[in-house]
Amino acid sequence: MNSLTDSIESTGAWAPWLFLGLFLAASLLMIWRLEAMNDGGFEGTVLGTLIMPYCSGVGNLIFAFVVGRKDGAAGEVMTNALVNNVTNMTLLIGLPAILWGLRVLPATAGKGRRRGPNKEHKLNRLSLLLTLTAVLFFTGAVWALARDGRLDFGDGLVLVGMFLFWQSFHVFDVLKSNVRQNRSLSWTLPFDLALLAAGALGTYFSIVWLVEWIGRIETGFISQQNLGWLSGWLMVVPNAALALYYGWRGNPEVVYTSQVGDGHICIPLCVGVVALHQSFAVPAVFQTGVLVLAFATVLHLVCVTLLGGLPRWMGAVLVAGYGYFLYQGLLK
Repeated sequence: MNSLTDSIESTGAWAPWLFLGLFLAASLLMIWRLEAMNDGGFEGTVLGTLIMPYCSGVGNLIFAFVVGRKDGAAGEVMTNALVNNVTNMTLLIGLPAILWGLRVLPATAGKGRRRGPNKEHKLNRLSLLLTLTAVLFFTGAVWALARDGRLDFGDGLVLVGMFLFWQSFHVFDVLKSNVRQNRSLSWTLPFDLALLAAGALGTYFSIVWLVEWIGRIETGFISQQNLGWLSGWLMVVPNAALALYYGWRGNPEVVYTSQVGDGHICIPLCVGVVALHQSFAVPAVFQTGVLVLAFATVLHLVCVTLLGGLPRWMGAVLVAGYGYFLYQGLLK
C-alpha cells in the first residue's frame, strides 16, 4: 500500500481525486460483499444494524483514530460525527421516503380478505424502534456528558463502553436467531470478512492522506477550518449509496437500520475514541446538531410506531430539517 500511495502522490494535482476514488472504490467493495452476507446468517434489520455500520462507518472511525493519534483538532471529530448522523437521519432517509416511500409495516391490503403485516414485518418494526431508541439514548448521553462544554477520558470510557454493550447485544441476537432457525453462518464468511478488511485498508490509507492534505490548506472552504464538515460529507457517500440502492430495491428496513446503525459508530464510538486520546471542547455546531438529531429521531419513532413507516410528506420535512442544520452550522 505504501508503494501505491507513492504512485498516487506522484500524479501531482490529480492525487486528491485519485485518493478520493480509492476511498469510494474501497467503500463500494465492502458494500458489494454485504449482499453475499445477506443470505449467510445476517438478514434484514440485523444486517443493517450489525454489519453495514462498520462498512459505511469505518471512514468515520479511522478519521477519529487519525485525529486522536496526532493530537489534532479533536473538536472536528465531533463535527464530523454530527454532520454524519444528521445527514443520515434527515437527508438520507428523507430522500428514499420521497422517492419510493418507506413502509416497514405494510398497510392492510387484499380483495375481500384483509391481509395484515406478517410476523417478519412486525419483528423488523420492533428492531427498528429499539435501534431508534438507542439513538436518543446515545445522543442524550453525549449531551449530558458535554454539558460543561468538554469531553475527557472518563467521558470517553463511558461512551465506548455503551457502544460495546450495544454491539454485544446484537451479536447474541444473531446467534440466538440462527439457533432458533437451525442454521449456521455461511462457509464464505471468512472470504467476505477478508474482502471487507481489504476495503477497510484502502479506506484507511485514503483518509489518512486526505486528512493530511486538507490540514495543509489554511484558507478557503476546502481547508483545515472546515475539516469536520468536509470529512463528514465525504463519509456519508457510502451511506447514500446504501440508502438509494435498498430504497430502490424495496427494503425499507435496511434503509432505516443502515443509516441509524451507522450513526451509532459516530455517536458514541468515534466521539468516545477521540475523547480517550485527548480532552476537547465541543464545537459551536454541537447544540444545533444535537437538537436536529433528537427532533428527527422522535419523528421517526412516532411515524414508525403509529404509521408503520415514513410517509413521503414526512420525508420532505426531514430534508427541510437538514437544510436548517446547514443554515445554522455554515451560513448563519
